[in-house]
Amino acid sequence: MFEWFVSFRYLRAKHRHGFISLISLISVAGITVGVIALIVVLAVYSGFTDGLRDQILGVNSHIVVQRIGGVINDYNLVRDRVLSTKGVIGATPYLYTQTLLSGASGGNGVILRGIDPETARTVIRLPQQMKAGKMEDLIQEPTARVPHIILGKNLAEDLQVDVGDRVRLISPSGPLTPMGVIPKVKTCKVSGIFESGMFEYDSSLAYMSIANVQGFLGIGDIAHGIEVKIEEKDLNRADQIATDITAKLGHGFNSRDWMSMNHNLFAAFKLEKIGMFICMTLIILVAALNIISALVMVVMEKSRDIAILKSMGATSASIMRIFFFQGLVIAVAGTLLGVAGGLGLCELLSRYHFIELPSNVYPMTTLPIKVLPLDVAIVAISSIIITLTATLYPSWKASQVQPAEVLS
Repeated sequence: MFEWFVSFRYLRAKHRHGFISLISLISVAGITVGVIALIVVLAVYSGFTDGLRDQILGVNSHIVVQRIGGVINDYNLVRDRVLSTKGVIGATPYLYTQTLLSGASGGNGVILRGIDPETARTVIRLPQQMKAGKMEDLIQEPTARVPHIILGKNLAEDLQVDVGDRVRLISPSGPLTPMGVIPKVKTCKVSGIFESGMFEYDSSLAYMSIANVQGFLGIGDIAHGIEVKIEEKDLNRADQIATDITAKLGHGFNSRDWMSMNHNLFAAFKLEKIGMFICMTLIILVAALNIISALVMVVMEKSRDIAILKSMGATSASIMRIFFFQGLVIAVAGTLLGVAGGLGLCELLSRYHFIELPSNVYPMTTLPIKVLPLDVAIVAISSIIITLTATLYPSWKASQVQPAEVLS
């Protein structure tokens, strides 16, 4: 095409004012840097969100079923009915209580979680998180004098205990006597230590068998609820499966999925991701303004050439396309370099963990990276649209050159 030929000639030609070439290079560099920054920032946000979701679901279940306003007495029957729901691959009863745990170096408030070791392995990832001992060590007779307990890594460090050591469980809700309420105290043996990767869980969570927790609290054979696991492919439709479970159990039960239980957290991440996208796009916008400056100066420099082309029969539309194609080449070059650089930097960050994060502040120890093809496509398309929009005014300005005025 005639317009493409002239555009490439203008791009390759040496300008009388070298400053124009410098601005063009700055424009390409600005687009490249902006696209790299956008891709890396979005990859970090996607990786952080997915990593946090995986760690939350590593300790918690996908769906929690509870009886409205009370505990579940026939929890084995309820569990069987939950398992018959389409999409459910695991279910286990649980108990939660707050208590005090004391060891060699003092005490700590903990969340004591009672689980059924035989069915919990199909729902939570505790077996994969064990650093010492096994989850099966919790299986004991309900009448065992020294029940086994599994502690979080940071909790065990704070209490200065290890596998095989003894700790004391203290519950403030003891029997009422003439002297007042006497706390319940139970000596337990540390049978394992787990690490979930989240400081909040590793420093405040302890596991015991549900039978031993029932005996410690003196509450009988009950459960606070049923934890449910669904297939990984169905994670984003957990709300629909939770609705199906509630419909199957009937009135008096409530099912909450992982999305609704952590809605505020993930909504905040989504809002921050959109905000960072807008902020990083400003870098590309600055580069687009440089394109306007460069093309306007090229039009001023090449005004005689434009006038000659028009006098030879070139239309205003052809002249406009010449400078539009110049901006297109700059936009595509900068975008392609930015995409290549962004993907390369993401690969380096994911393979070589240059940036380490403090585990007591963040739920992961290294910078998480997850590149989503949709994010890359949106960044590339946005970059090209912004830069092409910037070429419209200089191109229109070039098309308005009057040969009679320039050549006179």
